[in-house]
Amino acid sequence: MSKFLKGTMILLIAGFITRVLGFINRIVIARFIGDDGVGLYMMVYPTMILVVTITQLGLPVAISKNVAEAEAEGNLRKVKSILIVSLSTTLGLTLLFTPALFLLAPYLSQTLFTDERTLLPLLAITPIIPIIAVSSVLRGYFQGRQNMKPAATSQVIEQVIRIALIATLTKAFLPLGVEYAAAGAMLASVLGELASLFYLLASFKWRKTFHLRKRFFQYVHNGKSTFQELMTIALPTTGSRMVGSIAWFIEPIVVAHSLSIAGLSAVNATKQYGVLTGFALPLLMLPSFFTQSLSTSLVPAISEAKASNQLKLIEHLLQQALKFTFMTGGLAIIVLYVLAEPLMTIMYGSTRGTSFIQLMAPFFILNYYQGPLQAALQALNFARAAMINSFIGAGVKTGLILLLASRPEFGIYGVAIALIVGFVLVTMLHFATILKTISFSIIVKDYLKMLLSISLTAYLGTFLVKTISFSSILLQLISITSIICIFYVILLFLFRLMTKKDLAKIPWFGRFFS
Repeated sequence: MSKFLKGTMILLIAGFITRVLGFINRIVIARFIGDDGVGLYMMVYPTMILVVTITQLGLPVAISKNVAEAEAEGNLRKVKSILIVSLSTTLGLTLLFTPALFLLAPYLSQTLFTDERTLLPLLAITPIIPIIAVSSVLRGYFQGRQNMKPAATSQVIEQVIRIALIATLTKAFLPLGVEYAAAGAMLASVLGELASLFYLLASFKWRKTFHLRKRFFQYVHNGKSTFQELMTIALPTTGSRMVGSIAWFIEPIVVAHSLSIAGLSAVNATKQYGVLTGFALPLLMLPSFFTQSLSTSLVPAISEAKASNQLKLIEHLLQQALKFTFMTGGLAIIVLYVLAEPLMTIMYGSTRGTSFIQLMAPFFILNYYQGPLQAALQALNFARAAMINSFIGAGVKTGLILLLASRPEFGIYGVAIALIVGFVLVTMLHFATILKTISFSIIVKDYLKMLLSISLTAYLGTFLVKTISFSSILLQLISITSIICIFYVILLFLFRLMTKKDLAKIPWFGRFFS
Protein backbone atom coordinates (compact mmCIF):
# COMPACT_ATOMS: atom_id res chain seq x y z
CA MET A 1 0.00 0.00 0.00
CA SER A 2 2.87 2.40 0.80
CA LYS A 3 4.40 1.85 -2.67
CA PHE A 4 1.01 2.53 -4.23
CA LEU A 5 0.56 5.80 -2.32
CA LYS A 6 4.13 6.93 -2.93
CA GLY A 7 3.90 6.15 -6.64
CA THR A 8 0.56 7.91 -6.89
CA MET A 9 1.96 10.97 -5.09
CA ILE A 10 4.93 11.21 -7.47
CA LEU A 11 2.66 10.94 -10.51
CA LEU A 12 0.21 13.36 -8.93
CA ILE A 13 2.82 16.08 -8.48
CA ALA A 14 4.25 15.51 -11.95
CA GLY A 15 0.75 15.33 -13.43
CA PHE A 16 -0.19 18.66 -11.87
CA ILE A 17 2.98 20.32 -13.17
CA THR A 18 2.46 18.74 -16.61
CA ARG A 19 -1.16 19.86 -16.82
CA VAL A 20 -0.28 23.43 -15.81
CA LEU A 21 2.52 23.49 -18.40
CA GLY A 22 0.16 21.89 -20.93
CA PHE A 23 -2.32 24.68 -20.35
CA ILE A 24 0.37 27.29 -20.85
CA ASN A 25 1.12 25.49 -24.10
CA ARG A 26 -2.54 25.60 -25.18
CA ILE A 27 -2.90 29.24 -24.17
CA VAL A 28 0.13 30.14 -26.30
CA ILE A 29 -1.28 28.19 -29.26
CA ALA A 30 -4.73 29.77 -28.88
CA ARG A 31 -3.38 33.31 -28.64
CA PHE A 32 -0.95 32.92 -31.55
CA ILE A 33 -3.03 30.99 -34.09
CA GLY A 34 -6.64 31.58 -32.92
CA ASP A 35 -9.77 29.43 -33.30
CA ASP A 36 -8.93 28.45 -36.86
CA GLY A 37 -5.43 27.24 -36.03
CA VAL A 38 -6.62 25.40 -32.91
CA GLY A 39 -9.30 23.73 -35.02
CA LEU A 40 -6.67 22.49 -37.51
CA TYR A 41 -4.49 21.28 -34.61
CA MET A 42 -7.35 19.39 -32.97
CA MET A 43 -8.54 17.84 -36.24
CA VAL A 44 -5.12 16.34 -36.88
CA TYR A 45 -4.27 15.28 -33.31
CA PRO A 46 -6.73 12.31 -33.13
CA THR A 47 -5.13 10.80 -36.25
CA MET A 48 -1.74 10.80 -34.56
CA ILE A 49 -3.23 9.24 -31.41
CA LEU A 50 -4.86 6.49 -33.51
CA VAL A 51 -1.57 5.54 -35.20
CA VAL A 52 0.31 5.68 -31.87
CA THR A 53 -2.33 3.39 -30.32
CA ILE A 54 -1.83 0.87 -33.12
CA THR A 55 1.98 0.90 -32.76
CA GLN A 56 1.83 0.63 -28.95
CA LEU A 57 -0.49 -2.39 -29.28
CA GLY A 58 -1.60 -1.96 -25.66
CA LEU A 59 1.90 -2.94 -24.48
CA PRO A 60 2.43 -0.22 -21.80
CA VAL A 61 -0.35 -1.64 -19.58
CA ALA A 62 0.69 -5.25 -20.30
CA ILE A 63 4.34 -4.43 -19.51
CA SER A 64 3.40 -2.70 -16.25
CA LYS A 65 1.23 -5.63 -15.13
CA ASN A 66 3.62 -8.43 -16.18
CA VAL A 67 6.75 -6.71 -14.84
CA ALA A 68 4.97 -6.17 -11.48
CA GLU A 69 4.11 -9.88 -11.32
CA ALA A 70 7.65 -10.92 -12.35
CA GLU A 71 9.11 -8.57 -9.72
CA ALA A 72 6.84 -10.13 -7.07
CA GLU A 73 8.26 -13.53 -8.09
CA GLY A 74 11.86 -12.19 -8.19
CA ASN A 75 12.20 -13.34 -11.81
CA LEU A 76 14.71 -10.86 -13.32
CA ARG A 77 15.16 -12.93 -16.47
CA LYS A 78 11.46 -12.64 -17.24
CA VAL A 79 11.58 -8.86 -16.70
CA LYS A 80 14.35 -8.60 -19.31
CA SER A 81 12.43 -10.83 -21.72
CA ILE A 82 9.29 -8.66 -21.33
CA LEU A 83 11.23 -5.48 -22.12
CA ILE A 84 13.10 -6.89 -25.15
CA VAL A 85 10.03 -8.51 -26.71
CA SER A 86 8.00 -5.31 -26.18
CA LEU A 87 10.65 -3.08 -27.75
CA SER A 88 11.03 -5.40 -30.73
CA THR A 89 7.28 -5.52 -31.31
CA THR A 90 6.63 -1.78 -31.08
CA LEU A 91 9.68 -0.85 -33.22
CA GLY A 92 8.54 -3.27 -35.92
CA LEU A 93 5.07 -1.69 -35.96
CA THR A 94 6.43 1.86 -36.16
CA LEU A 95 8.48 0.93 -39.25
CA LEU A 96 5.21 -0.06 -40.90
CA PHE A 97 2.77 2.64 -39.78
CA THR A 98 4.91 5.79 -39.74
CA PRO A 99 5.56 5.76 -43.52
CA ALA A 100 1.91 4.74 -44.06
CA LEU A 101 0.64 7.90 -42.32
CA PHE A 102 3.09 10.05 -44.26
CA LEU A 103 1.87 8.62 -47.60
CA LEU A 104 -1.84 8.77 -46.67
CA ALA A 105 -1.69 12.36 -45.37
CA PRO A 106 -2.81 14.00 -48.67
CA TYR A 107 -5.83 11.69 -48.93
CA LEU A 108 -6.82 12.27 -45.28
CA SER A 109 -6.61 16.06 -45.54
CA GLN A 110 -8.43 16.39 -48.86
CA THR A 111 -11.12 13.72 -48.55
CA LEU A 112 -11.88 12.90 -44.91
CA PHE A 113 -11.21 16.17 -43.08
CA THR A 114 -12.71 18.30 -45.91
CA ASP A 115 -10.04 20.94 -45.15
CA GLU A 116 -6.84 20.74 -47.21
CA ARG A 117 -5.00 22.92 -44.69
CA THR A 118 -4.67 19.90 -42.38
CA LEU A 119 -1.99 18.39 -44.67
CA LEU A 120 1.01 20.26 -43.23
CA PRO A 121 0.13 19.58 -39.54
CA LEU A 122 -0.35 15.89 -40.45
CA LEU A 123 3.10 15.68 -42.06
CA ALA A 124 4.72 17.61 -39.18
CA ILE A 125 3.36 15.27 -36.47
CA THR A 126 4.31 12.00 -38.22
CA PRO A 127 7.87 11.69 -36.72
CA ILE A 128 6.41 11.62 -33.20
CA ILE A 129 5.02 8.09 -33.68
CA PRO A 130 8.22 6.00 -33.17
CA ILE A 131 9.36 8.35 -30.38
CA ILE A 132 6.18 7.89 -28.32
CA ALA A 133 6.10 4.15 -29.05
CA VAL A 134 9.55 3.56 -27.53
CA SER A 135 8.93 6.00 -24.64
CA SER A 136 5.72 4.21 -23.69
CA VAL A 137 7.54 0.85 -23.43
CA LEU A 138 10.14 2.33 -21.07
CA ARG A 139 7.43 4.05 -18.99
CA GLY A 140 5.55 0.76 -18.70
CA TYR A 141 8.75 -0.94 -17.49
CA PHE A 142 9.39 1.66 -14.77
CA GLN A 143 5.72 1.69 -13.70
CA GLY A 144 5.73 -2.11 -13.44
CA ARG A 145 8.62 -1.81 -11.00
CA GLN A 146 6.51 0.83 -9.17
CA ASN A 147 9.24 3.40 -9.79
CA MET A 148 7.22 6.37 -10.98
CA LYS A 149 9.96 9.03 -10.93
CA PRO A 150 11.41 8.48 -14.46
CA ALA A 151 7.97 8.47 -16.13
CA ALA A 152 6.87 11.50 -14.11
CA THR A 153 10.03 13.51 -14.80
CA SER A 154 9.96 12.66 -18.51
CA GLN A 155 6.44 14.12 -18.80
CA VAL A 156 7.58 17.38 -17.23
CA ILE A 157 10.63 17.56 -19.53
CA GLU A 158 8.42 17.01 -22.58
CA GLN A 159 6.13 19.91 -21.64
CA VAL A 160 8.98 22.27 -20.75
CA ILE A 161 10.73 21.71 -24.11
CA ARG A 162 7.43 22.01 -25.98
CA ILE A 163 6.56 25.34 -24.33
CA ALA A 164 10.09 26.64 -24.92
CA LEU A 165 9.68 26.00 -28.65
CA ILE A 166 5.97 26.51 -29.31
CA ALA A 167 5.90 30.31 -29.27
CA THR A 168 9.03 30.58 -31.43
CA LEU A 169 7.88 28.09 -34.06
CA THR A 170 4.26 29.25 -34.37
CA LYS A 171 5.35 32.89 -34.57
CA ALA A 172 7.99 32.07 -37.18
CA PHE A 173 5.58 30.13 -39.42
CA LEU A 174 2.43 32.28 -38.96
CA PRO A 175 3.27 34.76 -41.76
CA LEU A 176 3.16 31.82 -44.20
CA GLY A 177 -0.40 30.91 -43.15
CA VAL A 178 -2.32 29.46 -40.22
CA GLU A 179 -1.70 25.89 -41.46
CA TYR A 180 2.07 26.50 -41.24
CA ALA A 181 1.67 27.83 -37.70
CA ALA A 182 -0.33 24.71 -36.71
CA ALA A 183 2.45 22.59 -38.23
CA GLY A 184 4.96 24.52 -36.12
CA ALA A 185 2.96 23.65 -32.99
CA MET A 186 3.06 19.98 -34.02
CA LEU A 187 6.83 20.16 -34.60
CA ALA A 188 7.31 21.56 -31.07
CA SER A 189 5.44 18.49 -29.76
CA VAL A 190 7.77 16.18 -31.67
CA LEU A 191 10.89 17.81 -30.21
CA GLY A 192 9.42 17.74 -26.70
CA GLU A 193 8.71 14.00 -26.95
CA LEU A 194 12.24 13.43 -28.29
CA ALA A 195 13.78 15.16 -25.24
CA SER A 196 11.54 13.03 -22.99
CA LEU A 197 12.74 9.84 -24.73
CA PHE A 198 16.40 10.79 -24.24
CA TYR A 199 15.77 11.22 -20.50
CA LEU A 200 14.01 7.82 -20.24
CA LEU A 201 16.87 6.10 -22.06
CA ALA A 202 19.40 7.73 -19.71
CA SER A 203 17.31 6.76 -16.66
CA PHE A 204 17.14 3.16 -17.83
CA LYS A 205 20.90 3.05 -18.33
CA TRP A 206 21.51 4.45 -14.82
CA ARG A 207 19.00 2.18 -13.05
CA LYS A 208 19.10 -1.05 -15.05
CA THR A 209 19.84 -4.31 -13.25
CA PHE A 210 20.66 -6.18 -16.48
CA HIS A 211 22.38 -5.56 -19.82
CA LEU A 212 19.68 -5.02 -22.44
CA ARG A 213 21.90 -5.61 -25.50
CA LYS A 214 23.44 -8.81 -24.15
CA ARG A 215 21.85 -11.76 -26.04
CA PHE A 216 19.16 -9.35 -27.32
CA PHE A 217 18.29 -11.37 -30.44
CA GLN A 218 18.36 -14.62 -28.47
CA TYR A 219 15.67 -13.19 -26.18
CA VAL A 220 13.70 -12.08 -29.23
CA HIS A 221 13.98 -15.54 -30.79
CA ASN A 222 12.99 -17.31 -27.57
CA GLY A 223 10.34 -14.79 -26.60
CA LYS A 224 7.28 -16.56 -27.99
CA SER A 225 5.81 -17.42 -24.57
CA THR A 226 6.54 -13.91 -23.27
CA PHE A 227 4.89 -12.42 -26.36
CA GLN A 228 1.79 -14.57 -25.83
CA GLU A 229 1.57 -13.55 -22.16
CA LEU A 230 1.86 -9.89 -23.12
CA MET A 231 -0.78 -10.23 -25.83
CA THR A 232 -3.36 -11.72 -23.44
CA ILE A 233 -3.41 -8.28 -21.76
CA ALA A 234 -2.18 -6.08 -24.62
CA LEU A 235 -4.72 -7.07 -27.29
CA PRO A 236 -7.88 -6.41 -25.21
CA THR A 237 -6.23 -3.25 -23.82
CA THR A 238 -5.31 -2.00 -27.27
CA GLY A 239 -8.84 -2.98 -28.31
CA SER A 240 -10.23 -0.53 -25.73
CA ARG A 241 -7.80 2.16 -26.80
CA MET A 242 -8.35 1.42 -30.47
CA VAL A 243 -12.08 1.87 -29.98
CA GLY A 244 -11.46 5.21 -28.30
CA SER A 245 -8.82 6.27 -30.81
CA ILE A 246 -10.86 5.24 -33.86
CA ALA A 247 -13.89 7.05 -32.41
CA TRP A 248 -11.72 10.13 -31.80
CA PHE A 249 -10.27 9.83 -35.32
CA ILE A 250 -13.76 9.57 -36.82
CA GLU A 251 -15.16 12.29 -34.55
CA PRO A 252 -13.84 15.40 -36.41
CA ILE A 253 -14.80 13.79 -39.73
CA VAL A 254 -18.37 13.09 -38.56
CA VAL A 255 -18.56 16.53 -36.93
CA ALA A 256 -17.37 18.29 -40.11
CA HIS A 257 -19.89 16.46 -42.29
CA SER A 258 -22.73 16.78 -39.75
CA LEU A 259 -22.21 20.52 -39.33
CA SER A 260 -22.05 20.82 -43.11
CA ILE A 261 -25.51 19.20 -43.30
CA ALA A 262 -26.64 21.70 -40.65
CA GLY A 263 -25.56 24.51 -43.01
CA LEU A 264 -22.08 25.49 -41.72
CA SER A 265 -19.08 26.02 -44.00
CA ALA A 266 -15.92 23.93 -43.53
CA VAL A 267 -14.05 26.93 -42.02
CA ASN A 268 -16.83 27.67 -39.49
CA ALA A 269 -17.12 23.99 -38.58
CA THR A 270 -13.37 23.87 -37.93
CA LYS A 271 -13.59 26.97 -35.71
CA GLN A 272 -16.52 25.65 -33.66
CA TYR A 273 -14.87 22.25 -33.21
CA GLY A 274 -11.70 24.08 -32.16
CA VAL A 275 -13.59 26.00 -29.44
CA LEU A 276 -15.16 22.80 -28.06
CA THR A 277 -12.13 20.50 -28.21
CA GLY A 278 -9.30 23.04 -28.03
CA PHE A 279 -10.70 25.45 -25.42
CA ALA A 280 -13.48 23.85 -23.34
CA LEU A 281 -12.53 20.15 -23.18
CA PRO A 282 -8.87 20.68 -22.10
CA LEU A 283 -10.13 22.79 -19.18
CA LEU A 284 -12.63 20.08 -18.22
CA MET A 285 -9.93 17.42 -18.52
CA LEU A 286 -7.41 19.37 -16.40
CA PRO A 287 -8.41 17.69 -13.07
CA SER A 288 -8.01 14.23 -14.64
CA PHE A 289 -4.27 14.32 -13.89
CA PHE A 290 -5.28 13.07 -10.44
CA THR A 291 -7.26 10.09 -11.74
CA GLN A 292 -4.57 9.30 -14.32
CA SER A 293 -1.99 9.16 -11.53
CA LEU A 294 -4.22 6.81 -9.55
CA SER A 295 -4.92 4.67 -12.62
CA THR A 296 -1.24 4.32 -13.52
CA SER A 297 -0.38 3.25 -9.96
CA LEU A 298 -3.40 0.95 -9.67
CA VAL A 299 -2.38 -1.43 -12.47
CA PRO A 300 0.88 -2.73 -10.90
CA ALA A 301 -0.50 -2.47 -7.33
CA ILE A 302 -3.62 -4.55 -8.07
CA SER A 303 -1.61 -6.94 -10.28
CA GLU A 304 0.81 -7.57 -7.42
CA ALA A 305 -2.08 -8.07 -4.96
CA LYS A 306 -3.77 -10.45 -7.40
CA ALA A 307 -0.54 -12.45 -7.85
CA SER A 308 -0.41 -12.80 -4.04
CA ASN A 309 -4.17 -13.62 -3.88
CA GLN A 310 -4.86 -10.64 -1.57
CA LEU A 311 -8.49 -10.08 -2.50
CA LYS A 312 -9.27 -7.72 0.38
CA LEU A 313 -6.34 -5.51 -0.59
CA ILE A 314 -7.65 -5.29 -4.17
CA GLU A 315 -11.02 -4.00 -2.95
CA HIS A 316 -9.33 -1.62 -0.50
CA LEU A 317 -7.10 -0.15 -3.24
CA LEU A 318 -10.05 0.42 -5.55
CA GLN A 319 -12.24 1.86 -2.77
CA GLN A 320 -9.52 4.37 -1.86
CA ALA A 321 -8.95 5.31 -5.50
CA LEU A 322 -12.66 5.93 -6.14
CA LYS A 323 -13.07 7.86 -2.90
CA PHE A 324 -10.18 10.21 -3.72
CA THR A 325 -11.50 10.57 -7.28
CA PHE A 326 -14.96 11.60 -6.09
CA MET A 327 -13.61 14.11 -3.58
CA THR A 328 -11.13 15.80 -5.93
CA GLY A 329 -13.39 15.53 -8.97
CA GLY A 330 -16.27 17.03 -7.02
CA LEU A 331 -14.25 20.12 -6.14
CA ALA A 332 -13.05 20.42 -9.74
CA ILE A 333 -16.52 20.42 -11.29
CA ILE A 334 -17.70 23.05 -8.79
CA VAL A 335 -14.87 25.45 -9.69
CA LEU A 336 -15.26 24.79 -13.43
CA TYR A 337 -19.03 25.32 -13.41
CA VAL A 338 -19.13 28.37 -11.15
CA LEU A 339 -16.07 30.13 -12.62
CA ALA A 340 -16.24 29.02 -16.24
CA GLU A 341 -16.38 32.56 -17.66
CA PRO A 342 -13.44 34.10 -15.74
CA LEU A 343 -11.37 30.96 -16.35
CA MET A 344 -11.93 31.20 -20.11
CA THR A 345 -11.24 34.94 -20.10
CA ILE A 346 -7.93 34.65 -18.24
CA MET A 347 -6.66 31.62 -20.12
CA TYR A 348 -7.76 32.37 -23.67
CA GLY A 349 -8.71 36.04 -23.63
CA SER A 350 -12.21 35.02 -24.73
CA THR A 351 -15.44 33.68 -23.22
CA ARG A 352 -16.03 31.33 -26.17
CA GLY A 353 -16.47 27.85 -24.76
CA THR A 354 -18.06 28.96 -21.46
CA SER A 355 -21.44 27.47 -22.36
CA PHE A 356 -19.80 24.12 -23.24
CA ILE A 357 -18.09 23.98 -19.83
CA GLN A 358 -21.29 24.76 -17.92
CA LEU A 359 -23.20 22.17 -19.95
CA MET A 360 -20.63 19.38 -19.49
CA ALA A 361 -19.05 20.05 -16.05
CA PRO A 362 -21.81 18.49 -13.87
CA PHE A 363 -21.38 15.17 -15.70
CA PHE A 364 -17.60 15.16 -15.83
CA ILE A 365 -17.13 13.55 -12.43
CA LEU A 366 -18.16 10.29 -14.14
CA ASN A 367 -15.45 10.86 -16.74
CA TYR A 368 -12.88 11.16 -13.93
CA TYR A 369 -14.24 7.89 -12.48
CA GLN A 370 -13.62 6.02 -15.70
CA GLY A 371 -9.80 5.85 -15.42
CA PRO A 372 -9.50 3.96 -12.08
CA LEU A 373 -12.29 1.57 -13.06
CA GLN A 374 -10.65 0.72 -16.38
CA ALA A 375 -7.24 0.31 -14.71
CA ALA A 376 -8.73 -2.14 -12.22
CA LEU A 377 -10.36 -4.17 -15.00
CA GLN A 378 -7.07 -4.35 -16.91
CA ALA A 379 -5.13 -5.43 -13.81
CA LEU A 380 -7.72 -8.14 -13.09
CA ASN A 381 -7.44 -9.58 -16.64
CA PHE A 382 -10.82 -8.16 -17.69
CA ALA A 383 -9.40 -5.86 -20.37
CA ARG A 384 -11.69 -7.52 -22.94
CA ALA A 385 -14.78 -6.47 -20.97
CA ALA A 386 -13.39 -2.91 -20.77
CA MET A 387 -12.90 -2.99 -24.55
CA ILE A 388 -16.51 -4.04 -25.16
CA ASN A 389 -17.77 -1.28 -22.84
CA SER A 390 -15.65 1.29 -24.69
CA PHE A 391 -16.94 0.03 -28.05
CA ILE A 392 -20.57 0.43 -26.95
CA GLY A 393 -19.91 3.96 -25.64
CA ALA A 394 -18.03 5.00 -28.80
CA GLY A 395 -20.78 3.67 -31.06
CA VAL A 396 -23.51 5.51 -29.15
CA LYS A 397 -21.44 8.73 -29.09
CA THR A 398 -20.72 8.68 -32.84
CA GLY A 399 -24.33 7.91 -33.69
CA LEU A 400 -25.55 10.79 -31.51
CA ILE A 401 -23.07 13.22 -33.09
CA LEU A 402 -24.44 12.35 -36.53
CA LEU A 403 -28.04 12.58 -35.30
CA LEU A 404 -27.79 15.80 -33.28
CA ALA A 405 -25.02 17.89 -34.89
CA SER A 406 -26.65 17.63 -38.33
CA ARG A 407 -29.71 19.45 -36.96
CA PRO A 408 -29.43 23.28 -37.03
CA GLU A 409 -31.16 23.66 -33.63
CA PHE A 410 -28.36 21.63 -31.98
CA GLY A 411 -25.29 22.16 -34.15
CA ILE A 412 -22.03 21.97 -32.19
CA TYR A 413 -24.00 21.57 -28.93
CA GLY A 414 -25.17 18.23 -30.30
CA VAL A 415 -21.50 17.16 -30.29
CA ALA A 416 -21.15 18.20 -26.63
CA ILE A 417 -24.30 16.24 -25.66
CA ALA A 418 -23.04 13.17 -27.53
CA LEU A 419 -19.70 13.35 -25.71
CA ILE A 420 -21.50 13.46 -22.35
CA VAL A 421 -23.69 10.47 -23.15
CA GLY A 422 -20.66 8.52 -24.40
CA PHE A 423 -18.44 8.82 -21.32
CA VAL A 424 -21.33 8.46 -18.84
CA LEU A 425 -22.38 5.21 -20.52
CA VAL A 426 -18.84 3.76 -20.54
CA THR A 427 -18.30 4.61 -16.85
CA MET A 428 -21.59 2.96 -15.87
CA LEU A 429 -20.71 -0.16 -17.87
CA HIS A 430 -17.23 -0.33 -16.27
CA PHE A 431 -18.78 -0.03 -12.82
CA ALA A 432 -21.30 -2.78 -13.56
CA THR A 433 -18.46 -5.03 -14.75
CA ILE A 434 -16.46 -4.37 -11.55
CA LEU A 435 -19.48 -5.35 -9.42
CA LYS A 436 -19.68 -8.67 -11.29
CA THR A 437 -15.92 -9.25 -11.09
CA ILE A 438 -14.91 -8.73 -7.45
CA SER A 439 -16.48 -8.43 -4.04
CA PHE A 440 -17.12 -4.69 -3.86
CA SER A 441 -19.23 -2.74 -1.38
CA ILE A 442 -20.94 0.53 -2.30
CA ILE A 443 -21.01 2.77 0.77
CA VAL A 444 -24.19 4.70 -0.09
CA LYS A 445 -24.02 6.93 2.99
CA ASP A 446 -20.60 8.32 2.02
CA TYR A 447 -21.69 9.01 -1.56
CA LEU A 448 -24.76 10.89 -0.34
CA LYS A 449 -22.55 12.96 1.98
CA MET A 450 -20.20 13.78 -0.90
CA LEU A 451 -23.10 14.80 -3.16
CA LEU A 452 -24.43 17.04 -0.39
CA SER A 453 -20.98 18.61 0.07
CA ILE A 454 -20.74 19.28 -3.69
CA SER A 455 -24.25 20.79 -3.82
CA LEU A 456 -23.72 23.11 -0.83
CA THR A 457 -20.35 24.29 -2.13
CA ALA A 458 -21.73 24.90 -5.64
CA TYR A 459 -24.57 26.96 -4.14
CA LEU A 460 -22.08 29.04 -2.16
CA GLY A 461 -19.92 29.62 -5.24
CA THR A 462 -22.90 30.69 -7.38
CA PHE A 463 -24.05 33.06 -4.61
CA LEU A 464 -20.59 34.66 -4.39
CA VAL A 465 -20.35 35.19 -8.17
CA LYS A 466 -23.77 36.88 -8.29
CA THR A 467 -23.50 39.06 -5.19
CA ILE A 468 -19.86 40.17 -4.84
CA SER A 469 -18.13 42.47 -7.33
CA PHE A 470 -14.36 42.42 -7.80
CA SER A 471 -11.93 44.98 -9.19
CA SER A 472 -10.37 42.43 -11.56
CA ILE A 473 -11.22 39.05 -13.05
CA LEU A 474 -8.05 37.50 -11.64
CA LEU A 475 -8.94 38.67 -8.12
CA GLN A 476 -12.45 37.24 -8.55
CA LEU A 477 -11.04 33.90 -9.68
CA ILE A 478 -8.49 33.61 -6.85
CA SER A 479 -10.84 34.82 -4.09
CA ILE A 480 -13.87 32.68 -4.97
CA THR A 481 -11.74 29.59 -5.70
CA SER A 482 -10.04 29.94 -2.29
CA ILE A 483 -13.36 30.32 -0.45
CA ILE A 484 -14.86 27.35 -2.33
CA CYS A 485 -11.86 25.12 -1.54
CA ILE A 486 -11.81 26.01 2.17
CA PHE A 487 -15.58 25.54 2.54
CA TYR A 488 -15.48 22.21 0.67
CA VAL A 489 -12.64 20.82 2.80
CA ILE A 490 -14.45 21.91 5.99
CA LEU A 491 -17.55 20.01 4.85
CA LEU A 492 -15.46 16.89 4.13
CA PHE A 493 -14.15 16.97 7.71
CA LEU A 494 -17.57 17.71 9.19
CA PHE A 495 -19.10 14.74 7.36
CA ARG A 496 -16.05 12.62 8.29
CA LEU A 497 -15.32 11.91 4.64
CA MET A 498 -11.77 12.99 5.38
CA THR A 499 -9.96 12.45 8.69
CA LYS A 500 -6.54 13.10 10.21
CA LYS A 501 -5.82 9.41 9.73
CA ASP A 502 -6.36 9.80 5.96
CA LEU A 503 -4.03 12.80 5.83
CA ALA A 504 -1.36 10.96 7.79
CA LYS A 505 -1.13 8.36 4.99
CA ILE A 506 0.00 10.93 2.42
CA PRO A 507 3.70 10.26 1.65
CA TRP A 508 6.17 12.97 2.78
CA PHE A 509 3.48 15.57 3.64
CA GLY A 510 1.14 13.43 5.76
CA ARG A 511 2.75 14.13 9.11
CA PHE A 512 2.72 17.89 8.45
CA PHE A 513 -0.97 17.96 7.38
CA SER A 514 -2.23 15.66 10.13
